[in-house]
Amino acid sequence: MKILILHRVPYFKIEYHRGISHDRHDVTYFGTDQALATLPPHLRCERVSRPGLGSAFEEARDWLAHRPRDFDRVISVSEYELLDAALLREYLGVPGAPADQVALARDKVLMKQAVEEAGLRVPRFLALPRFLDLDGRVPWDGRTVLKPHRGASSEDVLVFDTPRQAAAAVTGGRTGIPGLDAGSGLADFEVEEFVPGPIRHFDGLVQDGEVLVLSGSEYVGTCLRYAQGGPLGSFQLALSEEEHAWVSRALAAVRIQDGSFHLEAIAHRGELVFLEVGNRVGGADVVATVELATGVHLPSYELRALLGERVTGTIPEPPADRRLYGWFVCPGHHLAGQEFQGLDGTAAFRDDPAVVAWNELPPGSPLPDHITYQSGETVLAGIVAGDTPEGGRRWIADLFASLSVRTRPAVRTTSEQVPA
Repeated sequence: MKILILHRVPYFKIEYHRGISHDRHDVTYFGTDQALATLPPHLRCERVSRPGLGSAFEEARDWLAHRPRDFDRVISVSEYELLDAALLREYLGVPGAPADQVALARDKVLMKQAVEEAGLRVPRFLALPRFLDLDGRVPWDGRTVLKPHRGASSEDVLVFDTPRQAAAAVTGGRTGIPGLDAGSGLADFEVEEFVPGPIRHFDGLVQDGEVLVLSGSEYVGTCLRYAQGGPLGSFQLALSEEEHAWVSRALAAVRIQDGSFHLEAIAHRGELVFLEVGNRVGGADVVATVELATGVHLPSYELRALLGERVTGTIPEPPADRRLYGWFVCPGHHLAGQEFQGLDGTAAFRDDPAVVAWNELPPGSPLPDHITYQSGETVLAGIVAGDTPEGGRRWIADLFASLSVRTRPAVRTTSEQVPA
């Protein structure tokens, strides 16, 4: 087949060669120079650079207008370019999920509407323009969440004490979100009630609507606190038949029929409350921990499913050592402009036999200026194994309570010191 990949996620996170034979298929990677630089140098493929100033769909369409060609599949595994791939498939007449189906797993208002209609509980919510029309007089009291419809990594997510405080912050231009405070982008945001409880994530593989692989974990910390500079981790759980059924119902509601999924829910008073879902693999070390526990490398099987290959019956048996795994990551983006000098309070954890992977940023490295979960960019990222969910979560929580980060101001280069 002729396969076009909208390439954004670094190659090592997906390892495309494990799911696509580059000798048998003609594979074209379409991405920015930065993304293409992550491809293995000797990989048999075509590399096409795009400027990265517009959307992947727009730039691919412009490229193909000048160099017309056919493809049998158009694939993206990036949260940010799933819709671009769908639009390009429709533009080229290529098989695959259409844009309206993909939007259900990208737009937080649409997905909650669909899940609620399927009979599952969701936080009460409103699109931001409708919320402002009501001036904060909504069917819930207490803490209120403002978030983008199609955001990721908890960027531009805010929590207010009351709905009226949220409304006042938006109308008064005091949210701290530049576009929103300038009066633009209201339609890109939604508001929902804050539902307390531990947050769980469910990761796996689905083909033709059937869940073939499923792993469940509970966060230590939250994605929002991570965006604000706190550490984040999760540890795997033993899942019940009821949770399996709940996940299947949620995926069916948002029409995720093929590929990987990352679904988040709040465990509130004995029931799961749907939070959001993506038709892609989870970030941080979710892929690695799922493979350790199940023997399944999610991106590989997702790619096979997206190529139309039947993966049912090819899923490997879980490892004989049925341990549970968790991942942990300590950010550095909140310390942008600083230089990493090291960690304190981690020696006992680093040398613990339970540690499967420990990736610490080298001293002297500049800290990132953007939210990232990537090892090599974050201060610390790793994987730990355990026999019980409680023990694993406690290990990660103890690590977070013990560690501290040492930094110093980054040394400015001569080009930064002297104006051009």
